[in-house]
Amino acid sequence: MSAEATTSGEPGQSDKFYREAMEVLQKASIPFLMGGAYAFGVYTGIHRNTKDFDLFLRRNDFERALETLGRRGFESEKTFPHWLGKVRSGENCIDLIYRAGNGLCEVDDLWFERARDAQAFGLSAKMCAPEEIIWMKAFIMERERFDGADVVHIVESCAEELDWRHLLERFDSHWGVLLSHIVLFGYIYPSERARIPRAIIDELLQRWRGESSLAATDRVCRGTLLSREQYLPDIHERGFRDARLEGPDRLAPNDIEDWTNAIS
Repeated sequence: MSAEATTSGEPGQSDKFYREAMEVLQKASIPFLMGGAYAFGVYTGIHRNTKDFDLFLRRNDFERALETLGRRGFESEKTFPHWLGKVRSGENCIDLIYRAGNGLCEVDDLWFERARDAQAFGLSAKMCAPEEIIWMKAFIMERERFDGADVVHIVESCAEELDWRHLLERFDSHWGVLLSHIVLFGYIYPSERARIPRAIIDELLQRWRGESSLAATDRVCRGTLLSREQYLPDIHERGFRDARLEGPDRLAPNDIEDWTNAIS
């Protein structure tokens, strides 16, 4: 698949900036993947005007990419060091992302092994696979932003070509989030339900039945993995533990504090 990205701002200036930044990274041998609205448009045919452009890269390349683009003369910053940096030229911005803001979905070697060839701004580059895009977008459920529509649009557009087993493995212990989006997909597109493999649905429902039969005594709130704001009362007032502080993907308390303080 290939497509050209659609941007807003002064005609030509944003495209020139994005292309130049990608060329700088390629010449410095810093691997990256195009994602965000660009990749969403390629997979779904739904194109958005945007003043920013998302590039995904490994954690080990994050600081080097910011430094390299900074030396080129672009304004660069570690906006949130636990997952996101920004590179700017005027009103246009590139987001450098190495995992999700909740600490999950880290960009690893599989992102690159499964990437697709693409064209953007007259430049050949790699693009995130649809499964990885679904994985990361599935956890975005803020009051001001819910990416569930993006998830179901990608599924509707790509259901037959998705590697559902890989997608299930990506969600791992968070498989309930995947199940919730599959239920929404069936509700939104009742005529398309059969496009999701029955074996995947049966496995998820079996997991749900098995988990719901257990006595839940562990008062952890996983809502903070979906929204950085809406479940704070559960943590601060209602006696629940913050799931972001637990497990192999746990965040440092200071990263959670910075992420919370940035809520507008």
